[in-house]
Amino acid sequence: MLRLTKKADYGLMALKYLAEQALNTGSPLAQSAKDIAEAYHIPPQLLAKILQTLTRANILVSTAGTNGGYALARPAVNINAFEVIRAIDGPLFITSCITIHGTCDLAGHCTIKEPLRKVNDSIKDLLSCIRISDLAEPLEANEHAPVAGGLVSIAI
Repeated sequence: MLRLTKKADYGLMALKYLAEQALNTGSPLAQSAKDIAEAYHIPPQLLAKILQTLTRANILVSTAGTNGGYALARPAVNINAFEVIRAIDGPLFITSCITIHGTCDLAGHCTIKEPLRKVNDSIKDLLSCIRISDLAEPLEANEHAPVAGGLVSIAI
């Protein structure tokens, strides 16, 4: 089974929170890392590091000061799950033979490289189609949502 790392899961949850705040207030006001962490029971220090990573990847913008915090760098409809996961965890590869470093030692004899590349591409395409706006819900629909848990799990 392929699973997201906790960091990627938390990052997607944080972006969902920010998108919902923008949706429910009508403006993308900055939200503190503390508020996001409390809303989803995420360890605050870990979330702060994740939010900094997403800021460096230009997915979030951060504002310092009393009313500071984090906000989406662009509309939620223009941010997809794949770019968030890639920003947090790096490139997505389901096997070690498909890497940015080239081929493995068995490349000349391997019979599964091409089928696994297709699976990898399919996962990438699927995650690229999931927009942060697809995850966000209006406040009334979100009132009884679970507080934490896995966001995406793909069984192979």
